[in-house]
Amino acid sequence: MPVAPLTPAPPRSAVDKALDLVEAVSRAPHPVRLTDLAAEVGLHRATAYRILLDLVRRGWVLRAGDRYLPGAAVLRMSASAAGNSLTALARPVLERLSTATSMMVNLQVLEEGGARVIDVVRPERLAMISHLRGELLPVRRFAGPLALVAALEPEARRRWLNGLGEDAGEVARELAEVERTGVAVEHGRNDKLVASVSRAVVPDPGAPVCALTVVGPDAEFDGPKLAAVRRELRAATDELVSVLTAGTAEAGR
Repeated sequence: MPVAPLTPAPPRSAVDKALDLVEAVSRAPHPVRLTDLAAEVGLHRATAYRILLDLVRRGWVLRAGDRYLPGAAVLRMSASAAGNSLTALARPVLERLSTATSMMVNLQVLEEGGARVIDVVRPERLAMISHLRGELLPVRRFAGPLALVAALEPEARRRWLNGLGEDAGEVARELAEVERTGVAVEHGRNDKLVASVSRAVVPDPGAPVCALTVVGPDAEFDGPKLAAVRRELRAATDELVSVLTAGTAEAGR
C-alpha cells in the first residue's frame, strides 16, 4: 500500500516566533544569550534579535547586558519562571540592602506609564508604610520611575517627557539632577512622612533593567543617614549588575 507523502509543516507566524522566544527565555535555568536563544528556537540571530527588541519593549523579556531573562509580563502570568526571574536573582540583594539600611527596599521595572513594583523586603518596624507591591508608580511622584527614565537613552527619555504635558519641564529638571548624581531622591511628594532613594540597574548604557529603591520615614533621611543609604544603594545596584551579567565578558553575544 503506498505511503502518503508527509505534509510539510506550515511556516511559523510572527506570533509563533515571539512565543517560542518567550518560552525559551522562561524555561532557561539562567539568563541566556541571544546566540543560544536563536539556536534553540531555530531562528536566524538577526531575526531573533529584532523580535526580542519588541518583547523587551512590551515587558515580556528583560535584557541584562547580552543576556535575556523573563520580564514583568511573564512574571504576572506564570510562576514557572520564578527560578530564573528577576525577582529570584535580585531577592538576596534586596534582603542585604534592607538589613544594611534598616529600611524597606523594593524592586521596580519600567513599563508603559511608569514603574511597577515587583518585589519588596519590608522590616517589621516599617509595617505602617505601604509596600505598593504590584502597583504601577508614575514618574511624576516616585523615585523609582525617575531613576529608570533618567537612565534611558536621550530619545527614549524625550518620549517619556512628551507624554507628561505641563509636568514635563519639572520632570526634565529632576531627571537632569538624577543623571548628575546617579540617584533619585524623593521627599514626601506621594506621602509627606515617607522618603525614598532609588538607583537604576544598568548593565548597558541607556538600557536600565530595573531599579532598587530604599524607602523609609522621611525624618530618618537626614544628611549622614542619606549619605550612608546612597553608599549602600550604589553597592547593591552594582552587585545586581554583576549577578545579571555574570560570564558575559568572556562569552560575548
